[in-house]
Amino acid sequence: MKKIFSIIAFIAIVVIMLSAGLSAKEKLDCATIQSGTIVDSAGNPITVGFDEYGYNYQAHMFNGFYDNYSRPLELVDSGNRLQMKWNDAWLSNKDCDGDGKLDRPSPYIGSDAWLTNHEEGVDENGDHYTYFVKIIAVPTTATQNDGVWYNEEGIEIGPVIWGSFAIVQEVMSGEGAIYCSPTGPGLGAGHINP
Repeated sequence: MKKIFSIIAFIAIVVIMLSAGLSAKEKLDCATIQSGTIVDSAGNPITVGFDEYGYNYQAHMFNGFYDNYSRPLELVDSGNRLQMKWNDAWLSNKDCDGDGKLDRPSPYIGSDAWLTNHEEGVDENGDHYTYFVKIIAVPTTATQNDGVWYNEEGIEIGPVIWGSFAIVQEVMSGEGAIYCSPTGPGLGAGHINP
């Protein structure tokens, strides 16, 4: 009996070690920005640090002129400023699926992805303003009704934006918080209180 137990324990240890080794190997097989093999939407290699538009994909952020967020053919060199930050679930800084692009989840729902935008500039009246918004991918148990996402208990998560996402917080200079999710303004679907 002791011999059978020893054999089963040995096999279990070997299986655990092999699976841990495969996980480490899978992570090693992911291309990184430093490898020079990951490209942007125009086919140019993505590099570490800020690019000409204001993106720093390694750091999960954008810091530049608002109109450069869409990577236009002609760079904008004046106007309102935008700073975006996101987590790895929103847009990774690796290519693990081998397509030569930064990985992103599909679908976003249930991914815990989040994004923040902080815009600063001058409005149409010539007044200085700042605007801040937190956006999350909703959990798989969320439901949508009349342009608003709700959690499984029926509590509002926030207004729908871009289909799979909800706004959980908005702050505007001169007005303060113009929206704060009743489930909480934290980041990622895991923040949502029951």
